[in-house]
Amino acid sequence: MDPGGLHRALVWLELALAAPVFLGLTYVSAPYGRYARTGWGPPLRARLAWMLMESPGSLFFAAVYAAGANRAQAAPLVLLALWQIHFVHRSFLYPLRMREGRGVPAGVVLLGVVFHVLNAFVNARWVSELGAYPASWLADPRFLAGAAVFAAGLALNVWSDRRLRRLRGPGDSAYRVPRGGAFEWVSCPNYLGEIVEWTGWAVATWSLAGLAFAAFTAANLVPRALSHHEWYRERFADYPPERRALIPFLL
Repeated sequence: MDPGGLHRALVWLELALAAPVFLGLTYVSAPYGRYARTGWGPPLRARLAWMLMESPGSLFFAAVYAAGANRAQAAPLVLLALWQIHFVHRSFLYPLRMREGRGVPAGVVLLGVVFHVLNAFVNARWVSELGAYPASWLADPRFLAGAAVFAAGLALNVWSDRRLRRLRGPGDSAYRVPRGGAFEWVSCPNYLGEIVEWTGWAVATWSLAGLAFAAFTAANLVPRALSHHEWYRERFADYPPERRALIPFLL
């Protein structure tokens, strides 16, 4: 198989996985965090687990990107910067701010690593080799709109995570109802922000690889947001009835 053919096959594989992942997670929540349970291997410390899971998104992407023929061109470099802004934060900064709570099962960590290796490869390979973006792409309406959507999603995701962290003081493990800002409309603005981010990436790159990542992100996070929403409603009698799970006024 030629390199381009391998890339296409892996992109279609990622797209194809989105549907069974969505269906599976609709009925069985991924076993970490508040849904932690046995049977998925020994638990790893939360900070270490998140670094192991997410770091291929930054490090492996950078390695594949560096092998591309277009790695020094302006538009690919800007796309590289957008990608790394998210993944450096998610891989290294976000875990350092986490409070060590429940461990993450080794099986979940392994699945996360496999996905991020696949996803980093198809996106980095496209951006630095197969996509062939001219410098004029940075003025293209598709890039400008996609980058703006990406930035808005990133801001929402980071803000929401910070608000959730501040719900608990040192040594506090109790769950509370988050309030303020986007939490007044939806239960999981952090997940909404991440879906918006990668939708923006798909538009900014105008690629099937970007679309595959956006689709898989939604397949993973929409069911979890719905589970969180029901979990809050079952445990807090005063949970705001007008609040939706993920999309204001709709879902």
